[in-house]
Amino acid sequence: MPMDITPLVPEGRQVIEGYGAGRFRVSGALYEGSVLVTPATTLGWAVRSWEQVDLASLEPLFALDDIPEILILGCGPAMAQVPRSRVRRCEPVARSSSRWTAARPAEPTMCC
Repeated sequence: MPMDITPLVPEGRQVIEGYGAGRFRVSGALYEGSVLVTPATTLGWAVRSWEQVDLASLEPLFALDDIPEILILGCGPAMAQVPRSRVRRCEPVARSSSRWTAARPAEPTMCC
């Protein structure tokens, strides 16, 4: 009898199924350009270059009820280090209702 090794994915969980040529397939939907993917949602993202990545460009993540703890940035076909001037790791410091109301920049630690 063959063994089924299909991963069990909870209903509603976003799964990156493929990417390339400037687009992503996430949970059966095709997205052109950049995306922000969390376990519960996928959002189109207007960022197209490192120069556009800043705290303001990440605001859609801060608007979510469940803010991700880890941010992974894809950098295209070649490895690149995120420019230190463009990376901010934020530590939430206050929460009001379902939204973070303040964030404090910390030392940048991300690269791709």
